[in-house]
Amino acid sequence: MAHVPPLTAVSSDGLLGALLALGRPAVMGILNVTPDSFSDAGRFFSPELALAQARRMAGKGADILDIGAESTRPYGGAKPVSFDDEIARLAPVLPGVVGLGLPVSIDTIKAGVARWALGLGVAIVNDVWGLQRDPDMAHVVADHGVPVIVMHNRDGADPAIDIMADIDAFFHRSLAIAEQAGIRRDRIVLDPGIGFGKTPAQSIETLGKLDRLAPFGLPVLVGASRKRFIDSVSPAPPDRRIGGSLAAHLIAMQAGAGIIRAHDVAETLQALKVAQAINEAR
Repeated sequence: MAHVPPLTAVSSDGLLGALLALGRPAVMGILNVTPDSFSDAGRFFSPELALAQARRMAGKGADILDIGAESTRPYGGAKPVSFDDEIARLAPVLPGVVGLGLPVSIDTIKAGVARWALGLGVAIVNDVWGLQRDPDMAHVVADHGVPVIVMHNRDGADPAIDIMADIDAFFHRSLAIAEQAGIRRDRIVLDPGIGFGKTPAQSIETLGKLDRLAPFGLPVLVGASRKRFIDSVSPAPPDRRIGGSLAAHLIAMQAGAGIIRAHDVAETLQALKVAQAINEAR
C-alpha cells in the first residue's frame, strides 16, 4: 500500500482524506523530545537522537510523525513546560522532521506553539485537551485550515463516572468550540484519550466501546501504545508492552479507527496490514 504523498503534493484540504484512504489505518509514529516521557524516559531528548528516530520511523513506514516537547504523560508527574522551553526543544528538531516529507503533527496544548509549528510546515495539530484548555487553540487551527486531533481528557480519573458518557459530553463541547471558531467538521479527528483521565478499567472499557463514537460521524484516532492498562492485565514495563499494544490497536481497527498512534511503527504496520489482508479474504 502506498504512503501518503509528500506534503508538497497534498494540500491541507486533501491530507486527512488521503490518510484515511490507505486501505488500513494510518500509522502515526510518536516522537517525544522530552526528558520525562513515560514510554522512552527521554531517549530522544537530544536533537540528534530525535531526528535519527524520526528517520527510523519514516523508514519503517510511518504515515504521519507526531512530535511533542512537553510530556503529557497520562499518569501524573509531568512537569509543565513554558512556551519558551517548548520552542527551544522543538526548534533544533522540527525543521528536519518536516523535511523528511511526511505529514507532521504537533502535539501541544499551547496555541502559540501550534502557530509557530504550523509556520514551519507542520500539517496537523494534536491537542490532548480537545480545544478546551487554551482558548486560542481553535482559532489557530481555523486560521491555518489544518486538521486537528481532538482528544478526550480529564484532570484526574474517577472510577465512579460513566466514562463513555463523559467522553460523549466532552466531544460535544469540543465540537461546539470548533464550530464557533470556524473549523470545518471534515478536518476534525476524535481521540478517546486512552489512559488519560481514566482508570485502567475505563481505558479497557473505552476500547471495547469505540463504536459509541460512530454517531459523531468523524474519523477516530486511537493511541493505546504502551499504556498502563496493558500492565493491569499482563504486568510489564512500558517497553515490554508491544503485544498488548498490538492487541488493542487491532481491536481499534476492527471498530473502525482510521489512525493508530504508536511507538513501534514497523510492528504496528505489519499487524494492521496482515489484519487487513485477512479481512479482505473473508
